[in-house]
Amino acid sequence: MLDRLFYRWEERLSRKDTNRKVLPFEWGLEYVCGEKAAGDPKLYLMEYARRALADSDSYHSYRPVQDWQLRGRHLTFTTPLPSKHPVNNTVHGWYYPTNSHGRVVLVLPQWNADAKSHRSLCRLLNWFGLSALRLSLPYHDFRMPEGLKRADYMLSPNLGRTLQAVRQAVIDSRAALDWLQLQGYKKFAVLGTSLGSCVALITLAHDDRLGVSVQNHISPYFADVVWRGMATRYVRMGLEGNITLEDLREIWMPISPKAYARKLMGTGKKSLLVHALYDFTFLPELSQVVLNDYRKLGLQHSVFALPCGHYTSGVFPFNLVLGYVMCRYLQKTL
Repeated sequence: MLDRLFYRWEERLSRKDTNRKVLPFEWGLEYVCGEKAAGDPKLYLMEYARRALADSDSYHSYRPVQDWQLRGRHLTFTTPLPSKHPVNNTVHGWYYPTNSHGRVVLVLPQWNADAKSHRSLCRLLNWFGLSALRLSLPYHDFRMPEGLKRADYMLSPNLGRTLQAVRQAVIDSRAALDWLQLQGYKKFAVLGTSLGSCVALITLAHDDRLGVSVQNHISPYFADVVWRGMATRYVRMGLEGNITLEDLREIWMPISPKAYARKLMGTGKKSLLVHALYDFTFLPELSQVVLNDYRKLGLQHSVFALPCGHYTSGVFPFNLVLGYVMCRYLQKTL
């Protein structure tokens, strides 16, 4: 009965966005190799994914940023991984300092978050005695190319562009940590929601400064969420008939959390894993795979199960409960 109730509620909330459209399927090789490579594009992307995973530290490395600018709360800098879209190459963040005793949280919002999203969460983190920097994801808000109304270039049936966008988000996050370190912070955490949760885990696995993470909505595979999730059904419409889920999973493995869980072994890093019991986007069976992996690998973690769905986790009273749980965990752990 609750399943049906939450499904209808989630469906109603998902339909509020009337700007969704099905984009064409594209391999997007020009986003990962700079030009359209000769040969079979599927085989090229599979080999690209294998190379990325074989040396993921190099794949997520970057040149230091030199052009930080802070105006009031608004931080900007040039991304170390430029894209084909100039407006996307300036990173935007909103800084919320407080007397935090050297502790700071990097906040990564969900897919299609607007420029104001998660700023209230940053203020709540301040109330819990933690400084925060809220970072815009690629192709979102001020980084959105002209003509777009949604952040469709971050996640779409263009396989190469999606790979590059998530990689860019990880590198931008690491560059933001550089700036926070220059401000004198000593203890660093990352909090990511939905798509931001995926970026948070990959960043956690590749940056030694991060000791704590909160992953709000979890899945082992990027492709499975896109293929099976309510929020991404329009993306699947562009994928179907052009690629199988199995091949998509392999190509998008460099942006899948499961690929990096083993890198956390022996690091002592701690995570809060949040999943929703009636989530029709990050399906519960996918979240359970993540929980099982963390247990099998002996990774330090806590678990919080929200008695709601994906969209409804942002609705009263679930949003208040979630905000408190995440902030309290970071206050105690960081």
